[in-house]
Amino acid sequence: MAESGTVAYGARTHLTLYLTSGYALLIIYASLYPLSGWRDSGGDPLAFLGAAWPRYWTGFDLATNTVAYLPFGFFCTAALRHLAPLAAWLVASLLGGSLSLAMELLQNYLPNRVPSNLDLACNTLGALLGGLVAVLGGSRALDDERLARWRARTMMRGYGVDMGVLLIAAWLVTQLSPETLLFGSGNLRQMLDLSPVQPFLAESFVGVETAIAAAGVLAAGLIVTLLLRRHARVITGGLLLGAVLIKILAHALLMGPAAAVAWITPGNSIGLALGLALWWGASFLVFPLQRAVAALALLFATVMVNIAPENPYLLNTLQIWNPGQFLSFNGLTRLICSLWPFLALPWLMIYRPERDNAIDY
Repeated sequence: MAESGTVAYGARTHLTLYLTSGYALLIIYASLYPLSGWRDSGGDPLAFLGAAWPRYWTGFDLATNTVAYLPFGFFCTAALRHLAPLAAWLVASLLGGSLSLAMELLQNYLPNRVPSNLDLACNTLGALLGGLVAVLGGSRALDDERLARWRARTMMRGYGVDMGVLLIAAWLVTQLSPETLLFGSGNLRQMLDLSPVQPFLAESFVGVETAIAAAGVLAAGLIVTLLLRRHARVITGGLLLGAVLIKILAHALLMGPAAAVAWITPGNSIGLALGLALWWGASFLVFPLQRAVAALALLFATVMVNIAPENPYLLNTLQIWNPGQFLSFNGLTRLICSLWPFLALPWLMIYRPERDNAIDY
């Protein structure tokens, strides 16, 4: 029993560190997006600290800047739980404020960014509030013994499990982007600003959508299944359904209720159904074959995304949805969408569950 508790504790410790580090990297990328046009204006980089209250501001901006640092304060405080609660909260808040200050200073050198002491204050407040939630008991969601026991019963034990969980979380985030095909990630053309390799033909594009959606569902579904040792099919099916619901909700919030299900094209519908059927059949394979099928599906989906023609519907989406107000959000989801397959494939190669995992589907 002690050995099992040790394993669970170590996994939780690593998970909070991964979450804190990963979220800090996401903040850095979102704050400095699009990472181009660096120049020195010659002004005092600290001048923004003494600036007066900005003339133009909105409650949305204040709330966004506060909420953006809430998870960082929460994860960081949970990762520092070996300290006294007050000390962990203060250190996490200090780190959050320091990270925000560094981002505001660097924004002096980006032409499309304006450093703001109000943003700094809101970010620091967000880190404070997130840390406070963790101190008041919220961090138990990450290291409570009941969750640890559930994790030990339900999830695999072994090398790479926590990284796999983070990959699935990142995959869910990719569904928030209205610019991508259903379950289509790894678009390097978008990242490198390359032209499409073939023209759009409505007759053939249905097949392209079907192939990308089916392969994407198969790859993601098997990755989830590989992480689970109990109720794998039920949990995986629920998570795939959750991804579809996230897609619907994202379209509704970002583009209006009328666009909530506009992405459900014949190609996407067929691809989703085909992908679910393929995943269900592949879930009965032994572990090495599941890993191989997931890798092949991931490679196939990524290649198809990069050779697919531009979708006029998605181009019209960009005209309807103005990402200006969501510049950081748009840059963040683009980055995750572009890199996800290239992170998932190495993970599939290094993932090593322990041999004593008794699997009950």
